Amino acid sequence: MDLKNKVAVITGVNKGIGRALTEQLLDKGAIVAGWGMNKPDITNTQFHFFEADVRDIAMVEAAYNQTKSVLGNEIHVLINNAGLGYFGYFEEMPPEQFREIFEINVFGIYNTCRHIIPDMKKQQYGHIINISSTAGQEGMAQVAAYCGSKHAVRGISESLYKELRDFGVKVTCVYPGSTKTDFFRNSPNIKPHDQMLKPDEVALQIIRALETSDNFLTTTIEFRPLQPKPR
Repeated sequence: MDLKNKVAVITGVNKGIGRALTEQLLDKGAIVAGWGMNKPDITNTQFHFFEADVRDIAMVEAAYNQTKSVLGNEIHVLINNAGLGYFGYFEEMPPEQFREIFEINVFGIYNTCRHIIPDMKKQQYGHIINISSTAGQEGMAQVAAYCGSKHAVRGISESLYKELRDFGVKVTCVYPGSTKTDFFRNSPNIKPHDQMLKPDEVALQIIRALETSDNFLTTTIEFRPLQPKPR
């Protein structure tokens, strides 16, 4: 896909991988619609922010309608990046935290895709990127709810890939390992450090997947730090 003047919707654009993806897509000449709760300090005229909590069906629908009203009927890229995790023993996690993880990480994808997939099927063109995690490939102690939600992202992505391929729509699931972002703000024991993956490098590989030719699909991308422990 030639990204110049393509319309890309990204959730969770204020920090981390979402912010890096936004900046790199803008550098490629894409038009970016950022859906989120906090507006980033991006002044590029090709960037448009639409307030939306991905858990909220009405807010997502409003952001979708506003995006099409401002940017036109075609949406070429959807990157479901918004995510949340809490840490702790399974039975000790407060119910509201467990529910919030799934509302953002899983239902957030449903809330965006239910609007944008019909458009992509109609135009016979598009690429959906779902950000899972290596926690979506294996279980990890004291991250059970997060792992469960990211396993769900994996299953959704694999099913969507098979549903949409005959409509010319690509689906890629991304599995980053520990990345130096704000994700660890809820962890009492893990703090971001320089041995973690860099958001810019993760974003660069996703951009490369977006730029492949129409009949070339990268179904999964996995990244891990080579030496993950802080020095």
